[in-house]
Amino acid sequence: MKKYLIKTFGCQMNEHDSEKISWILESIGYEQAESQEEADIIIFNTCAVRKSAEDRVLGQIGELKALKREKPDLILSICGCMMQREDIVEYITSKHKHVDIIFGTNNIHKLPQLINRYEKTGQTVVDIVEENREIDESIEANRKYSFKSFVNIMYGCDNFCTYCIVPYTRGRERSREPENIIAEIEKLASTGCKEVTLLGQNVNSYGKTLDRDYSFANLIEDIHKIDGIKRIRFMTSHPKDISDDLIKLYGKLDKLCDHLHLPVQSGSNKILKAMNRKYTREDYLKIIDRVRAVNPDISITTDIIVGFPGETEEDFEDTLDLVRKVGFDSAFTFLYSVREGTPAAKMEDQIDMEVKNDRFQRLMEVLHPFGLEFNKKYLGKEVEILVEEVSKNNEKVLTGRTTSGKLVHFEGDKSLIGELVDVKITKAKTFTLEGELVK
Repeated sequence: MKKYLIKTFGCQMNEHDSEKISWILESIGYEQAESQEEADIIIFNTCAVRKSAEDRVLGQIGELKALKREKPDLILSICGCMMQREDIVEYITSKHKHVDIIFGTNNIHKLPQLINRYEKTGQTVVDIVEENREIDESIEANRKYSFKSFVNIMYGCDNFCTYCIVPYTRGRERSREPENIIAEIEKLASTGCKEVTLLGQNVNSYGKTLDRDYSFANLIEDIHKIDGIKRIRFMTSHPKDISDDLIKLYGKLDKLCDHLHLPVQSGSNKILKAMNRKYTREDYLKIIDRVRAVNPDISITTDIIVGFPGETEEDFEDTLDLVRKVGFDSAFTFLYSVREGTPAAKMEDQIDMEVKNDRFQRLMEVLHPFGLEFNKKYLGKEVEILVEEVSKNNEKVLTGRTTSGKLVHFEGDKSLIGELVDVKITKAKTFTLEGELVK
């Protein structure tokens, strides 16, 4: 059998796309390779959100020139968000002529045809669909885990935040039919899946492209009825579209995890407007108040960008003030980097890297104590953990997560992987918890 290797960069959406690519390849007779040296096809599934990710891909592609010379029958392919950018495709076809197949985010289902075309002609195949992705419900996925799974509920994005390339690489927003989503999750539950994470660039706007009145809250309520599913997560959630109906579910549905990831990006109204986020800091704080009124113990996490063009010291202080007011459990924090093809890349008043680094460190000093304080609340408590894997540092230690998304380490046998167990928390750190298995 021929063998394949997939290298994935980027978000959960890319990870799930790679699971689909794996399923497609195995359906036409490939099996997974252990290394690139034994692979007959190597596929890079790429991310275009940050230039650093692009640079890593291009560097690794360049390193494969020698392997391609040794194995001329090796097929090298690049797909994903990078390939939706015309300038990147032109660069690869001119500078990396050893790449054989290039395809985008919208035509994963055509991979068998593209491989066949290359094998027949020996010529580089470039197939990029610029318009919206075709939603092909016949494609399944080779899930990385049997007990937890990603499930796409929609594709694309209509928000056009000025720093983000995603709407240009993944197309406009389209929702999957709820019946197809439900059927997919029912099938997952029948094979032992306990936790699903619903994926979309903005899950809160799910349903807007359907031909009926059916919202994201309606979808979660229907998923909650599926036997076997114990936990429901979702990402990413945009503040401008979060509904009261969704917020109320945090007080009604026990399968909906006690965690809300709600990217704020900045605490300055001036910067939020420049980012085209379509909400104010006041709007955001009101949402947090409503969520905590329904579920006081919920874990709230966020994304924050430091050093957006035009960000003054006063703007940054507004961000620090918002962080203190909310008390985030944790945050994904980013230094703003220019992303060619976005409006923000052309903005004046780009911030000096030294200033960005200084602000980043000050933000960490405010954020980290909240994470530790939140974790200390778990001390002495018994919490339910979905066991995920053996620790990379100690084979006697297992790791898993609480419903609030907290990573917990505890001693146990690997036979528990995939099971829900109770663990008593004995130690709290800033980013993790430690505990003892409750017999």
